[in-house]
Amino acid sequence: MVREFSITIYLFIFRIIFSLCRLFPLQKKVVAVASFGDNIHCTVQALNNQTEDSKVVILKDRSCTYPFKEGTYNELLLFSLSRPLLFLKSIYHLATAKTILVDNYFGFLAVTNFKADTTCIQLWHATGALKNFGLKDPSISNRSQKAYRRFRKVYKKFHYIVVGSEKMASTFRESFDVTNKRIIRTGVPRTDLLFNRLEKKQMSLYFKQKYPEIKDRKIILYAPTYREGQLNNFHINMDLKKMYTELSSEYVLFIKLHPAIKNKLQCAFETFLYDVSDYPNTNQLLTITDLLITDYSSIPFEYALFEKPMIFFAYDLEAYKKERGLIDEYETEMPGPVVQSTEEIITVMKQEAFHKEKIKSFANVWNQYSKGNSSERLAKFIIDLQTPIDQRRKASG
Repeated sequence: MVREFSITIYLFIFRIIFSLCRLFPLQKKVVAVASFGDNIHCTVQALNNQTEDSKVVILKDRSCTYPFKEGTYNELLLFSLSRPLLFLKSIYHLATAKTILVDNYFGFLAVTNFKADTTCIQLWHATGALKNFGLKDPSISNRSQKAYRRFRKVYKKFHYIVVGSEKMASTFRESFDVTNKRIIRTGVPRTDLLFNRLEKKQMSLYFKQKYPEIKDRKIILYAPTYREGQLNNFHINMDLKKMYTELSSEYVLFIKLHPAIKNKLQCAFETFLYDVSDYPNTNQLLTITDLLITDYSSIPFEYALFEKPMIFFAYDLEAYKKERGLIDEYETEMPGPVVQSTEEIITVMKQEAFHKEKIKSFANVWNQYSKGNSSERLAKFIIDLQTPIDQRRKASG
């Protein structure tokens, strides 16, 4: 009740300010609202490479830690009520932009009556989906009808949604209740890095210099998703001491907690365990990872492109199914063994009991349109949107 009241007040204020700012003329600019940041960063870099006529404004919400490079944007603002003047300026930019990019669900979209020539593009923050979200999220049943109507209003504001596969297109159609016409198949921008050989070499050199004690040992990346009740005190359910005892001669363990998790990992087992949660670019970490351990995260969809082994540490599988709603085929569809204990992880690794034969087909299904040039393709789409029809006809003729 209190939550809904607070949201109602916030959206009422937002609507009034937005309506006033909407009186100003529309400008040829791209305004990106970032919660994760990586897809947005790749897209605006490609825009800058293709045109000198693009103004870019990035609005970072409070959870966004992505380090946008200077020179890729004209303005970078914190989009938060905690900074009232910046908040007002952010709304002004949203009300006067020709193109809006978003990478998450943002409630304010429910009350933004964009001008007719404004286009809102949803980049999302995952290449694939294991968890149900949007209108398929089971937690919706606990929300009010007012909240449900608000969700639908937000999804209607997405003029286009970027996908990397038909599998994800189908997921969005169901989760957001959108038509096929609103799906654009450019591929997912942040996957471009995974096809870049130079980037891979640079990352390998960077981490060897940063952690010289790793030497020739292989890197395990453990990247669990968050649990709703553990955002401020996430518990690593892995027996780190056992992992150290059994594997430290051949491996090191990198742990990257989800950005939503607030507490820090207390590192022990020096020269074996490394907390890389603050490292902003997960795909860069994937380029130097030899084995991925995860659970219900979307990371495997991109890591599969390397055709390297994965283990799915689903220690709370049944509980998570009830709380968040996993896909029905989770245990059979994952391109790696699904285990529930540290002992099983170690056994799989020592026996090399990976599902290598499934990884390539898994990668092909979910990265159907992501071929290393997704950012360029999306940037061209945006430029075409911003170019008047008569100019486009003249250029093509």
